[in-house]
Amino acid sequence: MKEIFPKHIALIPDGNRRWAKRRKLPPWLGHQEGLKALEKILEKALELKVPYFTFWGSSWDNLTKRPKREVNFLIKVYNQGLKKILKEKRVHQHKVRVRIIGRWSKILPSNTKKLIKEVTKLTKNYQKHHLTFLLAYDGRDEMIDCIKNIIKKRIPPQNSAGFMMWETAYSQWYFTKTLFPDFSPQEFIKALKSYSQRERRLGA
Repeated sequence: MKEIFPKHIALIPDGNRRWAKRRKLPPWLGHQEGLKALEKILEKALELKVPYFTFWGSSWDNLTKRPKREVNFLIKVYNQGLKKILKEKRVHQHKVRVRIIGRWSKILPSNTKKLIKEVTKLTKNYQKHHLTFLLAYDGRDEMIDCIKNIIKKRIPPQNSAGFMMWETAYSQWYFTKTLFPDFSPQEFIKALKSYSQRERRLGA
């Protein structure tokens, strides 16, 4: 049976802080290891030719309600990742377009915002692969923006199934007990194989 992998994978990196706690390390070091895990997963996604990959880097609450020292380190991790993207040859070889979605412009420091703008500008014309990072992200913001646009553009009501649906409608969810810093490419493949073996009824 031929394995069928999804065209769009969205990953929530759960467990960075618990990973660090179990090793009696400061919580922010879990984020550092999480970055290393992400790099390996992205390499595998490119190898598998997955066209769309979304990574939830942080929610708005993550950056506003956690201890300042941890947030500062998390921003440092962002900067490291963005700088690597700017220097990464494979971004250009594989034509990877990078987008950053969320309220990051309202909360992140100027040097981080500058890096984000550099990365998005550098890759804006690429269309083969799409890599999206959610930073200071809250899905409810998208719904509010959608409603505002409907009002602004006077879009008539839609009667078809899925009106005002979230992006994850009809998605296949995979939950792992592996904390994100230990989430290896092998675990990633395990998740994709699980997807491949499922019957997708799409609401039927």
